[in-house]
Amino acid sequence: MALSFEGPTDIADGRGISRAMDDLWVFGYGSLIWRPGFDFTERLQARLGGYHRALCVRSHVHRGTPEKPGLVFGLDRGGSCVGMAFRVPAAEREPTIAYLRERELVTHVYREMTLPVRLTDGRSVRALTYVVDRGHSQYAGRVTVEHAATVVQRSHGQSGANVDYVTSALDHIHEMGLRDSWLEQVVAHLHR
Repeated sequence: MALSFEGPTDIADGRGISRAMDDLWVFGYGSLIWRPGFDFTERLQARLGGYHRALCVRSHVHRGTPEKPGLVFGLDRGGSCVGMAFRVPAAEREPTIAYLRERELVTHVYREMTLPVRLTDGRSVRALTYVVDRGHSQYAGRVTVEHAATVVQRSHGQSGANVDYVTSALDHIHEMGLRDSWLEQVVAHLHR
C-alpha cells in the first residue's frame, strides 16, 4: 500500500509518523551527519527543499551556557539543504524517536517535523528532522561571519567546545563533496 503525504507534518503530537511505515527515515544536517547515535540500515545524502542549514540557534546546553551561549545549526526557512538521510529499521523506530527527542528537544528551540527529502539514488522519502522555531528566544536569526566566529570561539557546553562542533561540521560537509562559503569564512576567522 502506498502512502501519500501532503506537505510538512509536525509530529510533536505523534500525527506525522504513520504506523504503516515499515522504516523511519531521519534527516541530519548538523552533528547527526557524523554522530547519529542510533542504529540504521542505510545512509545516503539527501536534499531537503524549502529550508537551509544555518548557524541560527543559541546553544545554552550542548555548545554553550545561558551566560555564554554558543551557536549551533538549525534548519531555517528558504533555500535547500543537503544532509544525510538515515534509514532506521522498524524495530528501532520508537527507541530512535525517543533518543532524538531527548537529544534535539532539550530546550524546544526545534520543531520536530517529517518533510520530504530526495535521496541521491533518486528516491523521495519522508524524513524526521528538526526545524528551528523562529519564535523561540534561542533563535539567533541571521548573524554576520564576524559575530558567529566571536561567539563560536568563546563558547563551550556539555558536549564540548563550539569551535570543535563548527569545524567538524565543515569537515564533514567537505567530505560529502559540498561547499559552504559562509561557514568556510567563519572557520577562517576562527584560525586568525
